[in-house]
Amino acid sequence: MSKTFVALAPIRICDLGGWSDTWFAKHGAVLNIAVSPYAECRMEVAEVPQWRERFYFTVDDYGDRYKLDPQNVTFGRHPLLEACVKSMPIPKGLDVEISLHSSIPGGSSTGTSAAVTVALLRALDCLTPGRLSPDELAAKAHEVETVHLGQQSGIQDQLCSAHGGISFIDMDEYPHATVRRVDVDPATRDELEARLSVIFLGRTHHSSSVHEEVIRGLLEGGSTDKLEPLRREAVVGRDALLAGDLASFGAAMIRNTEAQANLHETLVSETARKIFDVAKHYGAIGWKVNGAGGDGGSVTILSGGDRYAQRAMLEEIKTMGGGIREIGIRLNESGVHVISD
Repeated sequence: MSKTFVALAPIRICDLGGWSDTWFAKHGAVLNIAVSPYAECRMEVAEVPQWRERFYFTVDDYGDRYKLDPQNVTFGRHPLLEACVKSMPIPKGLDVEISLHSSIPGGSSTGTSAAVTVALLRALDCLTPGRLSPDELAAKAHEVETVHLGQQSGIQDQLCSAHGGISFIDMDEYPHATVRRVDVDPATRDELEARLSVIFLGRTHHSSSVHEEVIRGLLEGGSTDKLEPLRREAVVGRDALLAGDLASFGAAMIRNTEAQANLHETLVSETARKIFDVAKHYGAIGWKVNGAGGDGGSVTILSGGDRYAQRAMLEEIKTMGGGIREIGIRLNESGVHVISD
């Protein structure tokens, strides 16, 4: 008898306070927003004699399917996925087929890799008794990227994907943090969803020497004072949303983006600046580079209340070419969740 599990994990946008959720920041505050489209992990499981057990991955976005030994994992074709399997207890005597898909390109600066990791770990968690809590799941996903793969990663992406909603993340000492849901009133939530737009900048973002330069500059300076405005805008943004004040929230987005540029001018790219100019022309009240910033990736725009102006803005952005396009989003409240049959 077989069983199917589908784990769905949201991405995140508009991360006020990003950069302060890192090991070199030591403490920080981040406000971010979980949205769909989801990273999707579909897992089909059947009990079989051990001599017939199989474990297959299908990575839809790469058109790739391959077999993996969960009891003896080696990193090869897709290290992130293989590290997830290595980090979880996988029972013997199972025939497992896993397929993964995300309609958001990797390198879009929306926490896509974290969402894929959280979705896969949540699915694998269904194979054994007990369930990881959202905090435990996020910590496990962060461990996959930083310990197993040796990558730079803050903690906000994994926490947002695991918890969902609009989250205020208070990191007292890296990597320990408390996540509090920002419960905005329904009218504010609906208006926020209608007025937010996410724009892909036409090229994927890759960690670069610029980011290493920013980290080196902060460490060599012996102070993380340049991160303080980012921490502050996370608090201001949270309070603005709780008050239903979207104008103040938009202003916090803009100040946060300029604080990112103060870390290194190339963290806010020329393409992002051009899109912000178009947004300003059509009455937008907020704009934010998603994630750490740099070349490629995406931005979030908060439009004014004029729906016609918002549509006209998006039409003009579409004409910019170079692969620049809107990514349709919906606010997510549930965080990662599983549908099974």
